[in-house]
Amino acid sequence: MASSLTFLAPHSCLPHNWKHHVFPSFHGADVRTNFLSHRSKSIGPELIEAIKGSRIAIVLLSKNYASSTWCLNELVEIMKCRESLVQPVMPLFYEVDPTDVKKQTGEFGKVFEKTCKGKKKEEIRRWIHALTEVAQIAGYHSTNWKTEVEMIEDIAINVSNKLNLSAPCSDFDGLVGMESKMKELRQLLQLDLDEVRKIGILGQPGIGKTTIARCLFNQHSQDFQLSVFMNNIKRKYARPACSDDYSVKLELQKQFMSELTNEKDIKIPHLGIAKDRLKDKKVLVVLDDVDQSVQLEAMARETNWFGPGSRIIITTQDENVLKANGFDHIHMMSLPSYDEALQMFCMYAFDQKYPKDGFQELAWKVRDLVGRLPLGLKVMGSYFRGMSEQDWTEALPRLKAHLDRNRDIVSILKFSYDALNDEDQSLFLHIACFFDFEVVGTVESCLEKCFLDVRQGLRVLTEKSLISIKYGRIQMPELLVHLGRQIVRKESVSEPGKRQFLNDASDIGDVLSDDKAGNSSVIGINLELDEEITWTNERAFEKLCNLQFLKIHGYGINPQSMTYISQKLRILIWQSFPMPCFPSSFNPEFLVVLHMRNSRLEKLWEESKPLKNLKLMDLSYSKSLKQLPDLLTATNLNDLNLSYCSSLMELPSSIWNIVNLEVLNLKKCPRLVELPSSIWNAINLRVLDLDHCVRLVELPSSIGNAINLRELDLSFCASLVDLPSSMRNLGRLSKLELKGCSKLEVVLANINLESLEELNLSDCSLLKSYPEISTEIRELDSWIGRVSCLRRLVLRGMTKLVSLPPFPDSLLELDASNCESLERLDCSFLSPDTTLNFRNCFKLNQEARDLIIQSRTNKYAIFPAEEVPMCFTYRSYGSSLTVKLNQMPLCKSTKFKACIIFAGGNDRSWGSVCCEITSGGNALTSWCKRIERVFPGHLYTIEVEVETEEVTSTELLFDFELANSVCKTWEIKECGILQLLGVPLLSFRDGDGDF
Repeated sequence: MASSLTFLAPHSCLPHNWKHHVFPSFHGADVRTNFLSHRSKSIGPELIEAIKGSRIAIVLLSKNYASSTWCLNELVEIMKCRESLVQPVMPLFYEVDPTDVKKQTGEFGKVFEKTCKGKKKEEIRRWIHALTEVAQIAGYHSTNWKTEVEMIEDIAINVSNKLNLSAPCSDFDGLVGMESKMKELRQLLQLDLDEVRKIGILGQPGIGKTTIARCLFNQHSQDFQLSVFMNNIKRKYARPACSDDYSVKLELQKQFMSELTNEKDIKIPHLGIAKDRLKDKKVLVVLDDVDQSVQLEAMARETNWFGPGSRIIITTQDENVLKANGFDHIHMMSLPSYDEALQMFCMYAFDQKYPKDGFQELAWKVRDLVGRLPLGLKVMGSYFRGMSEQDWTEALPRLKAHLDRNRDIVSILKFSYDALNDEDQSLFLHIACFFDFEVVGTVESCLEKCFLDVRQGLRVLTEKSLISIKYGRIQMPELLVHLGRQIVRKESVSEPGKRQFLNDASDIGDVLSDDKAGNSSVIGINLELDEEITWTNERAFEKLCNLQFLKIHGYGINPQSMTYISQKLRILIWQSFPMPCFPSSFNPEFLVVLHMRNSRLEKLWEESKPLKNLKLMDLSYSKSLKQLPDLLTATNLNDLNLSYCSSLMELPSSIWNIVNLEVLNLKKCPRLVELPSSIWNAINLRVLDLDHCVRLVELPSSIGNAINLRELDLSFCASLVDLPSSMRNLGRLSKLELKGCSKLEVVLANINLESLEELNLSDCSLLKSYPEISTEIRELDSWIGRVSCLRRLVLRGMTKLVSLPPFPDSLLELDASNCESLERLDCSFLSPDTTLNFRNCFKLNQEARDLIIQSRTNKYAIFPAEEVPMCFTYRSYGSSLTVKLNQMPLCKSTKFKACIIFAGGNDRSWGSVCCEITSGGNALTSWCKRIERVFPGHLYTIEVEVETEEVTSTELLFDFELANSVCKTWEIKECGILQLLGVPLLSFRDGDGDF
């Protein structure tokens, strides 16, 4: 019988012609009481329409499937839809062999033969054809799972992922005129060409440069090997203070490569890294709001940095930036037509492209008054949204009078500002002048005493399109920042000391150097990067008794002036602060944020200070800092960053009494010997980073009281000898790093492993299962298989380990390199996204080596080998070989297991394995896969998929190469290929092809 199941993909993602997510075809008697008893939601009897209206068809091929003519006719219709509608089909071979289905043999064949008796030849022919076709589609085999529940959960998750990946993007569907602009840009992009192209999108602020760049990225990023969208370059990646051009470029390239490759701690020792890593990659790079050439010189200087087919897109207001950096293909953004402008306005005002009944003339008038700039239309549409016709009528004269005085875009935006109540106007100005791009939580904490309801105010500004909140940060369009600062400036043009905020360096200098001025009205000063003022005197802040927000990234402010700083201060951000200690008069009672990164502080202050409002303290890279004051009063401190404080020797005992502390970062504090012993109140601590605290001898015995701890990093704590037994209480621990703890006697029984997702035991040679065992363990206890959440396990350098037990199916990365005694693998690797590293495991037995080769992985696997194993059908010396295809015609795609062995090289180098595949002299496809390290005398296996539907030749030529980090091409000693014809474990990262 037939049924359609609604799996996990959201309904809003479905195109209009799809009625159902999944159509399952099954024989009820075989699976209803087991497999399908877990999924029971069905719909009505219109079989053909149900099949055609489903995005994916799942065919459950059981031993009695062919006993039902209903099932066989369903299958015929499903295979027709596969061909005509390109509908994905996923077979599940449920207790039946795929070969028996394909050839109608075995028990399956006997059942089918019985069904065919008395049937017409044409009908039998259609059934045979459908069975043969479906058996050749890569799918699932029920024997690959221990239990049906596990199988069902895996299939449901993978189907959901497939649906999500294939769901059409509708994020930009409502944008007016987008398709015509996209068409123009595609003509510049020329995506079918292999050349590397740099495209500039040029236009005034607010015209939609970022929006169209984002739309291009969303539609085409899946066609590239790597892709990145870096927005707000001007503000997010500004030039740091005290930095030369080269340092700036290194930092920019680090940020760029980190986002592009998704490597958090990437090292960029020189500017050749981007070219070396990307020259063989097809990448899509979008750099949004570029305003300086140095940004492009660091991230996209030359086209030869990138592989064939790459596209580099930047948006900017400055044509000189494009010309100076060789951008020959430039798209000049034009204003929308009058009709498009009306539609844009209406989308924000009415949620439809044309005015509602009774509002047509009013909407035309607003459009004519506002003009055609998209940002202005968006802001004004949001302003009029929800108003009655009477409200519109009353507002129009005010808008006209306002614009009669000044018709520029800032004036248009100010009308929306003027419509806010006093509190929301004030919040708008605070963000424009000081809090743009700050973390939402920080803004709420700093302003909670200044406003009745900060959260509600942010909600209002968001609804009016005056700000947006992305990735937890407040973002305000540049034009609106300019508007806000202009409004504040006009509070007192000639006397800046009477304004609320100072942002201009000359105004800051004037106010701080005016000895004769009375008390100032200034509540916030923001001296931005690279700004410099004339050196101030020691009493510069004396008259600024209302100062609450101070941010100093520039130069010229005398640090001695902190003696006279306002006691109302709520934010103090001063990078590279040059004093060894705050003056005794400094009062941090109202301070919420203290950010003194890279300071010369040796200590903060002598006596205890009131710190009840402090939530964030960042003293990182303060290399002279030796001690912290008593933090007993800092009861609301949430985040304490002391990383790279290389002189810090101890922490105050009161640190564990900070009940709200969530993050404590002590990374690379090499002189820290011990932590305060009693952890009683740190119940909210989530992250504790002690990486490279090389003199730390022990953890507090009461660490188990930190019951909400999620991440604990003890990497390279070389003096640490044991872990307290109270760690059994850490039931929410998800990440534990013990790498390089060479003296640490790790007793696994003392660690709560229930929630672990990442575990690094590298070089933990003293690992034990239980405290009574006195020698290093040779086998991991079966506990590891019960860590059901484990995704990453690093066992590198565990030299006594002889065997590995079964692992949970969640495992995605296993690093057992340098486990020189390892012989047996009593496990299997089911996930197609697993990376396996058995480098220098020379004692692996043949069964273990066969298991590694047979494991299906879209990443790579490595183990010692001097020659390509015989199981690879095609083997060759050198870097290329020819494969004779096993069947013609071919399916839409064919999977191969490839392997290579390198002839030599530096074992500290990483590289990218690249392969070009040709057929009949014509280039068919090429691919590159990055591997972390390159080692001679090791076999690297990689699974690849090749589109072969239109291949007519019976041979494919595989040509391999590997480029390493110093731009050399290594010699490949041997290579091998195995064509995969069985029933593979499906990779849902593949494209939209059949399952």
